[in-house]
Amino acid sequence: MDDTAKRAQAARETCPFLTAKQAAFHLGLSLTALKEMRARGTGPLCRLHGRTWRYHIDDIEAWSTARARGGRHD
Repeated sequence: MDDTAKRAQAARETCPFLTAKQAAFHLGLSLTALKEMRARGTGPLCRLHGRTWRYHIDDIEAWSTARARGGRHD
């Protein structure tokens, strides 16, 4: 299991909802980039919990997987 998969599994076992800062770190993006993507509607699905945007780890993984391109993964 690679590092990303381990982090995702740990998130599912504790709290599956990540803050924007945590989600950006998980994806390797800047917080600003993630916020801009949310505003354009091009980022992962997110939910407004009170006044805080939250990202479910499964939505983050699905969004990332949908953007996989390129070489072989043998």
